[in-house]
Amino acid sequence: MATTRNKILITGASSGLGEEMARRFAGMGRDLALCARRVDRLDELRAELMHHNPNITVAVRALDVTDHDAVGEVFGELRDELGGLDRVIVNAGLGKGAKIGTGRADANLQTARTNFVGALSQAEAALSIFREQKRGHLVFVSSISADRGLPGAKAAYSASKAAVASLGESLATELSRTDIVITTLLPGFIATDMSAGAGDSAALTATLDQGVSAMVDAIESETRRAALPGLKWRGIDAALRFLPNVLTDRMV
Repeated sequence: MATTRNKILITGASSGLGEEMARRFAGMGRDLALCARRVDRLDELRAELMHHNPNITVAVRALDVTDHDAVGEVFGELRDELGGLDRVIVNAGLGKGAKIGTGRADANLQTARTNFVGALSQAEAALSIFREQKRGHLVFVSSISADRGLPGAKAAYSASKAAVASLGESLATELSRTDIVITTLLPGFIATDMSAGAGDSAALTATLDQGVSAMVDAIESETRRAALPGLKWRGIDAALRFLPNVLTDRMV
């Protein structure tokens, strides 16, 4: 049975998946450390969570995960404020992008820096804490797009998420005989503001409630790798990874 993690840090918590995960864990009585660039939204979320869950602690900090030094400083401050960290959820990310070579390198580079280099900075900071205390749970929010390089405007995004998934697998292997657990989540289409602008298939898109429920269940069970939500996305995950390109080219 997985260990109960009572002190949880979530990045990218001002909207979408991160915001809803914060609500779920608050409802479970967990103390939270919430980070995002939009600290005004975090303050609003903190007030909401404390109103509904007056017995928990919620600490917030503004954080740009592309600022490596700031990531380490903020994680350390939040650990001290909560009296420790049991779990860090690397969730902050961007979905912007353009066809490579069409003059929008700025969008693609920003996505790559946020999604992968930012995730690496968060892993460095989290594992520095976890190695010192010899325990912890590090969760990477990757994407089903990590399975297969996507064409066009999604190329940089899918590449960045593949890098996150690879990092998660590397660390899971390295730490498999320790009390530091690594989980990599590969969500499919879940209804968020970011997905709304990505042109995702409505027929394949899960509600935010369905998606976050599956994510929280996988996090709580501390599974090593989970494509979600549901059997549909597990099937798509397997197809994208193992079917020949002549077939999967039609799926992306």
